[in-house]
Amino acid sequence: MENKGKIGVTTENIFPVIKKFLYSDHEIFLRELVANAVDAEQKMKALADAGDVKLPLDELKVRIELDEKKKTLKIIDNGIGMTEEEVDKYINQIAFSSAGEFLEKYKDQLGSIIGHFGLGFYSAFMVSKKVTIDTLSWKDGAKAVKWTCDGSPEYEMGESDKKDRGTCITLFIDEEESEFAAKGRIQGLLDKYCKFMPVPIVFGKKQEWKDGKYVDTDEDNVINTVEPLWARKPSELTKEDYDKFYRALYPMGEDPLFYIHLNVDYPFHLTGILYFPKIKDKIEVRKDKIQLYCNQMFVTDSVDNIVPDFLTLLHGVIDSPDIPLNVSRSYLQSDANVKKISGYITKKVADRLEEIFKKERAELESKWDNLKLFIEYGMLSDEKFCERAMKFCLLKNTEGKFFSIDDYRKAVEPLQTDKDKKVVLLYATDKEAQYSFIEAARNKGYDVLWLDCQLDSYFVNMLESKMKDTTLVRVDADSVDNLIRKEEEAKVDMPESERTDLDILFQAVLPTENQYYVQPVRMGADGDAVLITQSEFMRRYREMSALGGGMNFYGEMPASYNINVNIDNPLVAKVLAAKADAVKAAELVPEAAKDATEEEKKAVKEKQEAALASHKEEVQAFARGNDLLAQLCDLALLASGMLKGKALSDFIARSRKVVEDAYLKA
Repeated sequence: MENKGKIGVTTENIFPVIKKFLYSDHEIFLRELVANAVDAEQKMKALADAGDVKLPLDELKVRIELDEKKKTLKIIDNGIGMTEEEVDKYINQIAFSSAGEFLEKYKDQLGSIIGHFGLGFYSAFMVSKKVTIDTLSWKDGAKAVKWTCDGSPEYEMGESDKKDRGTCITLFIDEEESEFAAKGRIQGLLDKYCKFMPVPIVFGKKQEWKDGKYVDTDEDNVINTVEPLWARKPSELTKEDYDKFYRALYPMGEDPLFYIHLNVDYPFHLTGILYFPKIKDKIEVRKDKIQLYCNQMFVTDSVDNIVPDFLTLLHGVIDSPDIPLNVSRSYLQSDANVKKISGYITKKVADRLEEIFKKERAELESKWDNLKLFIEYGMLSDEKFCERAMKFCLLKNTEGKFFSIDDYRKAVEPLQTDKDKKVVLLYATDKEAQYSFIEAARNKGYDVLWLDCQLDSYFVNMLESKMKDTTLVRVDADSVDNLIRKEEEAKVDMPESERTDLDILFQAVLPTENQYYVQPVRMGADGDAVLITQSEFMRRYREMSALGGGMNFYGEMPASYNINVNIDNPLVAKVLAAKADAVKAAELVPEAAKDATEEEKKAVKEKQEAALASHKEEVQAFARGNDLLAQLCDLALLASGMLKGKALSDFIARSRKVVEDAYLKA
């Protein structure tokens, strides 16, 4: 060797290494070395395009050669190569990137250079005990150079016997990193990081099945597609092309609903294809379906700091050289380019959905059930998207008809406006459990929305905030006459003592796991005897709490229901009359005299409490022995899907007895 020295590592140039390029995953080395090789090829092409060199460029490619026995890995390119001065400048001086200088000089001819920081080469030492470089520059009269380093600051540099233009980097894999000397591991890394590189990447030969085994052919095994779909013009592509590309990305996935082709040159560079997947039952926990590329080199599938959270549910690829790839997440969140890119993608998604709404309405409706969770998530999490989505978001009623938000409000406004001039939108979440309530609403001429998405508790709140003079109420939140109140509610004139007895009666036979608020109502002689409803406010916020909405106060409270007792119903009247005959009114104990002593007042109070307790026990005893009362309560519970276990079994046995008495003993 003719020249020896020390690699120039100073505080000035090591700082960018720590700040921007500290690797945690050793497998990154192959991506970086292949990226450097591709850069060398791209530079060669740029020289030719600029007229600085006249060389045959048809065979530009990068070769990966592995010797599993010797544990050596070679990355070979036939790009521009380096002179001894360039090796000294760009290899021996860590973090002094040649890409920046070259970009400035040939910016008009060169579309992309992957490396930005000049550190990729040194990732080789994460897996190698020794690294050599054999390189020959494209420049006339250049001599081949050999560079050797064992990972210490010391290196050797001299002449090489390399005859052809380009660079060969040889890695002598460390024993502790022997996994990277296995063919399967290298093939996997090339498939992961390099399958769309803009220059052919060759790894061995293609194989064919012969004589009971796979054997090499004479044809190079090119592992990548040099012109991926997102790098082509949308006008050149068909729907079949997009579907085929999706299946290549996600071989086990269902066909997507729609796609968006991204292509922007200013004020930043961005290309890509995003797909709307089918999302019906729940939001996918995994948000790693968007692949991020930098000039066709795979970088990551964790893009949650680059695109809005709701867009991470999409599938596909984004390619941009303007996203800082080797900095902290907090930096990404504040980076101006990242914010612009995020906003652009959101706008393009909204544009595409609005276009589908206007031009392919029938197709949008046919796929809405698989798309609405994504739309609602976006509207709830991104205000700008929400403003756009109010135009193309669809609402579906229980009969399967679709409406835009504005059109639906206008359609129901004539019948569903209450006494306070508010339009009331009724909705159901379970067609089976809420069937009787839905039918009661339809019989009044009302329409009922069908909201079965897991985010609907939040979604109805959002709609109320966006729609003027509009409220949403679940169809089982009250009796049909009270859902859309046209006039003031008729007051029930009942003495307080009778109200108290009514509460005791029903509390005695209702299940104990929930809270019940018993109230007398007037629903006519033909109305249900007992109707169980749940406060819209409490139910909605309990559901939001269950979804992790930060309202644990509501989630920790027991479920509460309103027990509406129709005192106009003759069966209820019969129960109350039977109670009046069986249980005498509570004993009235006069208040203590004003001049009574404290002991006398205490004695009177104890006597009053004892009288009330005795009366309560009598009412409870009557209630538990009254089959008609039990039957009325169980029917209401059954209608609300709340009758289960032993209570359901008892109801069936009691009903059987009622039938036998009515038809066999009559």
